[in-house]
Amino acid sequence: MAASPPPPTPHPSLKIHSIGLMNTSLNRFFSKTAPSLSKPPWLSLRSTCRSELGSFGDSQNWITVDHYPRVDSVRIIQSSPSAASPIPMAASASLDSAAKIAKKVCLFYCAENKPLAERVAALSDHIELRSINWRTFADGFPNLFIPNAHGIRGQHVAFLASFSSPGVIFEQLSIIYALPKLFVSSFTLVLPFFPTGTSERMEDEGDVATAFTLARILSNVPISRGGPTSLVTFDIHALQERFYFGDNILPCFESGIPLLKNRLQQLPDSDNISIAFPDDGAWKRFHKQLQHFPTIVCAKVREGDQRIVRLKEGDPRGRHVVIVDDLVQSGGTLIECQKLLAAHGAAKISAYVTHGIFPNKSWERFKHDSGGNPDGGMTYFWITDSCPRTINQVMNRPPFEVISLANSIAASLLI
Repeated sequence: MAASPPPPTPHPSLKIHSIGLMNTSLNRFFSKTAPSLSKPPWLSLRSTCRSELGSFGDSQNWITVDHYPRVDSVRIIQSSPSAASPIPMAASASLDSAAKIAKKVCLFYCAENKPLAERVAALSDHIELRSINWRTFADGFPNLFIPNAHGIRGQHVAFLASFSSPGVIFEQLSIIYALPKLFVSSFTLVLPFFPTGTSERMEDEGDVATAFTLARILSNVPISRGGPTSLVTFDIHALQERFYFGDNILPCFESGIPLLKNRLQQLPDSDNISIAFPDDGAWKRFHKQLQHFPTIVCAKVREGDQRIVRLKEGDPRGRHVVIVDDLVQSGGTLIECQKLLAAHGAAKISAYVTHGIFPNKSWERFKHDSGGNPDGGMTYFWITDSCPRTINQVMNRPPFEVISLANSIAASLLI
């Protein structure tokens, strides 16, 4: 009887460190494929998922494993460690990236957020827009319909909401409560502006903290197959409001400040920017995100029956000062802050708020300074598209510029 062929000699530099249940599978995998190490790289197809494996005790040799969907082959390439990926964590990161790319989201939206939803969907082929029939009965109550409800079974689903007024909240809540129950894999609620955020505390007995009320309503959204609903919101008024939400919702608090920083870098005088906060609350909220800029802090003090803005710290002389806050209503505080900074020698004054609410067209109070008159107007007034009704009013009206949240929303949906 012929002698059995000797077992294949393992590659001398192939060292595997595996843990737990992975150990048996990895040993079987490499014992079968090690002889193919000498195959030329052109035999492989373009990789979809790449991971690196190596010995924790010997960092001299690393193995790159490429897996190709729908192809019954695995290529192993011997490669040297590099400064860019010196540790095995690169394997996990690559797999995570591949998983993120594979996720597809069906994005529903309310009527007034259609332009923002279209901007979000245009950023990724993995986000598909879905519409809702927003109708009313003769008595004015909602008559709603979700087309092709069977088609979203097993899908990741999101809804882009806008609670711009009490009159539209009920119909959107009806959709928000219905979508997770359509046997979807996961449900994400994107609410760029949390409208009752400024009513977060009680100062007198009898005050109603409506921020807590809305948080409780959203906390009772039905769970989907994937678990609790995810809530994405931007620059909520007070960070402690995260504790208003219950365990049946997972709030993700995003910020528009990174978008502002990107815009500031594009300015011709980007090296002459100072950040001003109109009060201590704004400073507490945002100073850590803007700590690389010179800082100016204003304060509201009471003189008789009036509240006056005073300069607390910082020097605006000769600087392009950008006033930063989370939201604006009437704009009175921002205008007082603008006048104060101009009186102290600011060369230019601009403003940024994530949420431009501007009830009763209060945006009309802000004039444009085309140069040399910081007391009479602003060079720029940046807002995001979190409040769609305002965007329609101020579009293409200097000093207003709209910074879209679309990129941030798309990234959050694909987590």
